This record gives sequence, structure tokens and C-alpha cells, in this order.
Amino acid sequence: MIKKKISKIFVPLDGSKNSIRGLETAITLARNCGATITGFYSIYAPPHSEFKGVGSVEKSLNKEVKKFMEEAKTLAAQNGIVFKDKIARGEIGYNIIKATHGKTKFDMIVIGSRGRSNTKEIFFGSVSNYVIHTSKIPVVIVK
Repeated sequence: MIKKKISKIFVPLDGSKNSIRGLETAITLARNCGATITGFYSIYAPPHSEFKGVGSVEKSLNKEVKKFMEEAKTLAAQNGIVFKDKIARGEIGYNIIKATHGKTKFDMIVIGSRGRSNTKEIFFGSVSNYVIHTSKIPVVIVK
């Protein structure tokens, strides 16, 4: 008998086609398990910078992120899934791990893969690679 129930799924989003595929997969899993989804958008921000972002650019980015999260919430609602959203700034991979291993306990992370080639990944790394190697909960990577 399986005792582990999936009730909270964490889905990192970045507006890409791969992150949308990750959300769609999470919706399918949530529907089958009766789970809720938390969509998480982390905006990359260097730890400290002498140069602050231009206010109008920052406002435009925030507006786009909120619009994308509303679209994700609508997609989940159309499929009968409760969707909560969170937005953070900082190092993306670190923020994902911090959010999933914090006060709210999640059962699973469903993340879209960027689909980088092996050569590029060696030089640049990838968020999904970081998450899969540092997470203490199951991670599903969607290509």
C-alpha cells in the first residue's frame, strides 16, 4: 500500500514554452492526485549591484510576470486545480530550493527543462540540473 500522497506540487515558471509544458504536466498530475499547485516565478537579480535597474524596465518586467502568472492560474482553474503563485528575486535555483524546503512542505517539483546542449550546460549550468541535484524531494523534469 502506498502511503505517500501527493498533495502539493511546486512548479517553477519563467514564461518559456518548456515551463508551460511543466505546468501542463503538473496540472495532469494534480488532477490525478487531487493536489494543489504553487507556481513560482523567480526573477534573477545579482546579490548586490552598484547599478540598480531602470524603474520603468523593472515595472514592465513585474507587469509581464504578473500577467504570465495570471494566465497560469487561469489554465489551472480551467482544469479544476487550485493554483497559488509566488514571485521572488535573486538566484533562481537557490530560490526554488529555499521555497520548496521552507515552512510549506511540498511533495514534488515539476520543472521544465531548458533543453540546452551538453556543451553549453558545462559552461553555463542549468537551473533544472541544480534543482535535481540539491532537492530533497522528488523532481520531475519535463522536456
